[in-house]
Parts: sequence; C-alpha cells; structure tokens
Amino acid sequence: MGVTPVAICVGGQSPTTVPADGGMAVTVRHPAGVTGSPTEQHYAQREVLGVDRVLQVYDWLMGRLGAPACQSRWPGDPTMEHYGPRAETGEVVGRTDGSHGLPEGIPLVAGAQDAYMAFWAGGLDVPGRALDPGGRTGGLAVAIERTGAGTDLYALRSPAAGVDIVGGPVSGHGLMLEWLAGLTGRTVPELLKLAEQVPPGADGVLLLPYLEGERAPRWNRDLRAEITGLGSAHGPGHLARAALEGAAYGLRHIAASLPIPMDVMVVAGSPATSPLWCQIKADVLEVPVEVPAETGLAAYGSALAAGAGAGWWPAPGEAEGGSWPRPAVTVVEPSPKAVYREAYERFVALGDAAEQRLS
Repeated sequence: MGVTPVAICVGGQSPTTVPADGGMAVTVRHPAGVTGSPTEQHYAQREVLGVDRVLQVYDWLMGRLGAPACQSRWPGDPTMEHYGPRAETGEVVGRTDGSHGLPEGIPLVAGAQDAYMAFWAGGLDVPGRALDPGGRTGGLAVAIERTGAGTDLYALRSPAAGVDIVGGPVSGHGLMLEWLAGLTGRTVPELLKLAEQVPPGADGVLLLPYLEGERAPRWNRDLRAEITGLGSAHGPGHLARAALEGAAYGLRHIAASLPIPMDVMVVAGSPATSPLWCQIKADVLEVPVEVPAETGLAAYGSALAAGAGAGWWPAPGEAEGGSWPRPAVTVVEPSPKAVYREAYERFVALGDAAEQRLS
C-alpha cells in the first residue's frame, strides 16, 4: 500500500516449538506438556521433535525476515536452553534483509506468545482488570499488585512495573462450539442464532467443556466433556446455549480461585464477536465486560511491542500502568441471574464427580 513500517514485531501462537534448521516450519497439534507451564510445554514439544536446535514459531518467522536466531521472552520468563540467545519483548533484535517484499533496514522487534500480547493490549497493567483471551481455548487472568507471595495459580509479569498477572488457561471453550457445529451440520453463526432463542439456563441443559481435558483450575487432561439434563424437548439451540454458558461457568470457576475480585473483564478473540456470549459472560461472572473494537488483541499487543522498539512508548516492565494506548471498547453491563448461580454450582459439582470417577 506504499507504507513502510517503522518497526515490525511478530507475536504468535505459543507454546509451539519448531525446528530451527531448514526452510519450513512444520507444526502439529500435540498434547505434549499440555498441563504444564509454557516453558514445560516447549521442552515437551522439543523432545517430541527430537532435534537440538529449536525456535518458537514466531521467532522462526522473524528469522525469515532477517532477524538472527533468538528467543523472544516476556519479562520475568525463564531463559530456555536450546532456543538461542534471549531477547526481551520490545527489544530490537535485527533488521529486515530486503526479502519478502520489504525494504532493508526496518527494525525487527522481539515479541511474545499470543496470550501475553493480549494481556498487554487489554490493559492488564492495573490491579483488578482481567481478560479472557478467547480463541479455541480461552482462560482467565487478573492483574494484581506484586507482593512476592506464592500462589498456586499460573503467574507472569504484567506490562506495568510492580504488577503481576495470575490465572490460568482452559482447554477448549471455543473448540466446544466448533465441535458442536460439526456435530449438528450447522455453522457457528447459525448455532449462535439458535442459542439466542433459548432462555438463560438452557432449560436445564448443562455442559462441561472438557473435550480435550481441562487445564485451570482442574489441571486434568483425562477429563472429558459431559452434557446433562437433555430431554426430548431440547434441540441444537439448547446445546449451543449450554456450550456458551458452560464456558462462562468455567471462567467463573477460575475466578473463584483468584486472590482479588475482578473489577472488569476484557474479552478477545472470535468469542468476543458474539454479543450473546459477551452478555452471558458478564451475567455469569457478574462484572462489566469490555469488548474491544478490534478483538484480535494479540495483534494489537504485537503493535505495542513494535512501538516500543520504535521508541514511541516504554517496553513492558519499564513503566507504570496506563502508559500504553488501549483499543476503544464497548462495555457490556452485567445482569446477574439466580438461574446462573444455581447452574454454576451444578457445573462445579458435576466436574468434581467426574474427577472422583477418574481417581
């Protein structure tokens, strides 16, 4: 379009490990390390690949543009062996070499995995702000003041100095709706329209979204999805509504373990494009939900990193909260409902029973 970038950053799906050698990065979905931390998942995937020199997939992409082999790491994340020299998110690591239609000399800036970039873009630099990154998986994380106290939750540094982010990912919230579309022969938009016609509580239908086990807060890869309360009067709309509500109950289950209450939850990814799903999340978690005008927050976070590399604002960890531009948002106000509170208790009890059967 005749515009030359001032700087380029690539964030990406992670943890995904790819071979460092050769001209093509080949990745496959693999359960190796799925219940571990991102670093543990990287090491498990490296073992599956059986090679010594490896990269994160977005570092591999930066290498195609001219960056040297390195590992882009969010502040506070451990340095990984076999992944090249460390580069902090927002740090200039190289310059374009003139390939792929780009002019030479454009600064290439270290990124981070997609969830971290989404946290940055969603403004998780002020305690009490939370985010569900959405997508095929999802999860919930909230910003808290850094106290140094230990927690059973997964934790990482916030973009803001003195603030941490705690919470955890889930295994398949968006995936549950995709699976239901394949099962019923309807598209996801068609299922969402049918779900709008079903009242809150899905007329008693309840769903555990554990198609591929569950990460936070149960951390049990052997769990499987369950649907209960089905009757002859129920149809695809009830299943779709139950899938939307089950995802929200899963987020509330994580929220129950957070060290501070949420003031607001930001939503991202394709689930955030559904007004119905956003309203259900607001109602179930009983907090306002911010819906960004651009739901691809990982891309917005990569732009923030590029801007840091260009010197427009500080890199993560170098400033106080509110030091970075946020996307415009629409706020969905909650309308708490007794039927959701009761269904949430059923949701937790059903999951507890499933774990007891496995043990």
